[in-house]
Amino acid sequence: MTTNRNACGGCLGRVAPADSRRAFLQQASAGFGWLALQGLVGGFAASPARGLEGGAGSPHFAARARSIIFCFMDGGPSHVDTLDPKPMLKQHEGREIGDKAVSKRSQSAANRVWFGSPWEFHQRGQSGLWVSELLPNIAGVADELCVVRSMVGELPLHGAQNLLLHTGRILGQGPSLGSWVSYGLGSENLNLPGYVLLNNDWVPNGGLENFGSSFLPASHQATMMRAKGVPVDNITPADSTTIQRRQLALLAEQDAEFAARSSDAQAIEAAVANYETAFRMQTTVPEIADVNREPDYIRRLYGLDSSDDHQRFYATQALRARRLVEQGVRFVEITCPSFDGNNSPWDQHGQIKVNHAKNARITDQSVAALIVDLKQRGLLEETIVLWAGEMGRTPHTPKISESCGRDHHVNCYSIFLAGGGFRGGFTLGETDEFGNEVIAGRLDIHDIHATLLHQLGIDHERLTFRHGGRDHRLTDVQGRIVNEILA
Repeated sequence: MTTNRNACGGCLGRVAPADSRRAFLQQASAGFGWLALQGLVGGFAASPARGLEGGAGSPHFAARARSIIFCFMDGGPSHVDTLDPKPMLKQHEGREIGDKAVSKRSQSAANRVWFGSPWEFHQRGQSGLWVSELLPNIAGVADELCVVRSMVGELPLHGAQNLLLHTGRILGQGPSLGSWVSYGLGSENLNLPGYVLLNNDWVPNGGLENFGSSFLPASHQATMMRAKGVPVDNITPADSTTIQRRQLALLAEQDAEFAARSSDAQAIEAAVANYETAFRMQTTVPEIADVNREPDYIRRLYGLDSSDDHQRFYATQALRARRLVEQGVRFVEITCPSFDGNNSPWDQHGQIKVNHAKNARITDQSVAALIVDLKQRGLLEETIVLWAGEMGRTPHTPKISESCGRDHHVNCYSIFLAGGGFRGGFTLGETDEFGNEVIAGRLDIHDIHATLLHQLGIDHERLTFRHGGRDHRLTDVQGRIVNEILA
């Protein structure tokens, strides 16, 4: 039997007569699967950083960053206990907040009482950035942090705010930020997906739609990698490379025939592209997932020597995040482990002293290590680290007690960014003396999305996809580039 090998070295099977459709598909590199991939990338230039063609396009202008690592603090860490010090809360602790402080956009009532932070704040680094003692390791990299204290949300509901944070829409039904980045720039490594979710075996409020590609091609949705057990399902091949190539070639031919009769050929092409990516991932993903390949001092830096299982899980994912962006993955997201069955780990309506401290202990060392490690490798300048939850927490509580907590708050909350051309040791925005409302520098997530895309060389108003009769974009009709936080 005569065979024809493609560019990836795989066997395509029997060569049919030269004038047949089968021969055309076989001779087109890797068959229809490769044609599908080329169709997705056609019309766009190669990546300027690595010269590899990927998803929908090249940057609109020179980029400051190549990739994003999003440390998602699921549930909403308290801004007044982490990055926004409010000494007036301690002075007024136990006093009723009154009618003027009540807001429909937070869980509040006039008879609730102000609640001071259980943690002290100190100025850190040469910049004097204020960071709580709750985050001692993050405080150690204060001069790399660009803190935004004036974020505002829409609804004090986890599902709605998670979807807003990820998709720019409180109802979802749109691609996630990671999917837009993958679609806009593609992957710099064709052996890996453009968007990887480093998950901890549960799904946050809002569901998998937080990480989905929606109406974008399916090849841009998140590929999930677990913290424990087998990182990715079905990644170990059951057959030899030669047999797999033949199987893919047959599947591609059948899909080509189906696509020719289908009204949605693009979806079929995206599925074929996913098969091709999955084939190439079989070798690359296990190598990247194996953090035992790292030297001991790096493993200790991240916290892989911790006696706390949850801290080790998070440390594993943070270290994998660095390994992924090193290999050209555009967008990596890390979720938090849940230590009490809560799929919003930072959501402490009670026992905030105990459980915020637990969340900080799990994540703080690894996030700081990620920033330090990226910097020492010369990667921080081209990698954006985003630390954010979907909302903040009320600066008041129903009653002061040892077990009290804070409720949902979208009037104001804090996030930080590091690397990728953001100003280190800098704070933007201001809340009132109780941390209840924004009084200067108001921003919403559309502004952050626009600015993140800008740093990747993407004009958020020009990154669009035609769906349902109109051009959609991540920021819809909103969003501005926040030049104040750019270096």
